[in-house]
Amino acid sequence: MDHFEYRDGVLHAEDIPLPRIAAEIGTPVYVYSRATLERHAQVFADALKDIPRKHIAFAIKCNPNLGVLRVLARQGYGADVVSGGELERALASGMAPQDIVFSGVGKTRAELAQGLDRGIGQFNIEHEPEGVALAEIALAKDMTAPAVLRVNPDVDAGTHAKISTGKAENKFGVGIDAAPEIFGRLAALPGLQMRGVALHIGSQLTSLAPLEAAFERVGRLVADLRAAGHSITHVDLGGGLGVPYKPDDNPPSPAEYGAMVARVTKDWDVTLMFEPGRVIAGNTGVLLTEVLWVKPGATNPFVIVDAAMNDLARPALYDAYHDFVAVRPTGETMTASIVGPVCETGDTFARDRVIDKVGSGDLAAFRTAGAYGATMASTYNSRSLVPEVLVDGDRYIVVADRIAAGTIMAAERVPDWID
Repeated sequence: MDHFEYRDGVLHAEDIPLPRIAAEIGTPVYVYSRATLERHAQVFADALKDIPRKHIAFAIKCNPNLGVLRVLARQGYGADVVSGGELERALASGMAPQDIVFSGVGKTRAELAQGLDRGIGQFNIEHEPEGVALAEIALAKDMTAPAVLRVNPDVDAGTHAKISTGKAENKFGVGIDAAPEIFGRLAALPGLQMRGVALHIGSQLTSLAPLEAAFERVGRLVADLRAAGHSITHVDLGGGLGVPYKPDDNPPSPAEYGAMVARVTKDWDVTLMFEPGRVIAGNTGVLLTEVLWVKPGATNPFVIVDAAMNDLARPALYDAYHDFVAVRPTGETMTASIVGPVCETGDTFARDRVIDKVGSGDLAAFRTAGAYGATMASTYNSRSLVPEVLVDGDRYIVVADRIAAGTIMAAERVPDWID
């Protein structure tokens, strides 16, 4: 459920008609619903009610907007960060340092030191040399770093290859068979408090079976580590739960996920950590756009909109589906390809799709754009960086400005030695 609904034939975000935002802010623009964000955060937390000890850390990479993060901080969420910049965003939004988990396969020594200085709650170590470096940095600061070892369970998540992270050939974590020896060596290092293990097998999962298989493998690893004399108090189960992008999509619900986790982990006696992202933010946002032209094509027309692949990259990167709807639908439909103005054939949102009939000047929205939307935007073709708006009932505010191409150009320099 979300709070983007038609009222009197016009698509609204909560109590705000989208044409008002288009008129006052311009297009393209991301529009988020606070009510939807809060509801999704509550639904996910409620789904874990049968898990006695838990910690929820929102995956900031999917939507790092400070307004969004502040809403989630007020819901009691921590942060899963993968860079020093995301760490600072989490803190700036009001999230407590101890509620921050630092993930990511390429942390620099400077970022490890930053995490220590900020007093974060956990480092997810991706490989042994990273753990050794973290121990050395912590020891030099006379500190102890709370850490877990990320393992790769070699489970196929059944998702797109570019967002699969738990197979043996993926770059993330250490092989689960090698984990006991690596964990033992890291646990012996002064400066590290090795308290458990972590995993994350992929994003946009549409079945619980791969997750359950991965969790069962990790459960056996936890037992083996304890048998070897290690104290295991935390297990980070990652995130990855999918959301419905297409009308007929039916991913597992948070409640179904929570019941499976409670069943599989009932004897682990650990604090379970979760890193939801898309399942919280995906349906909280739309990308509002204007139709520029309807151009005849060889078979079907092209609907050319003012949003582009630099504003919403997922279709170009993953052939991802986003529902495209008219803000003022007439009930008529058309078959068309939806494209943007960027000078790339890859700037295509949909090919030969049945959509609401639209014409030049009409407003439309790409649905389920609250995750991996604005955060992946760029200024390719010297286009402005897309703005973001947060709606709260009958009011809204711009939570990220449109950054014009001229502003970006002002940060560049022409050497005076070029005649």
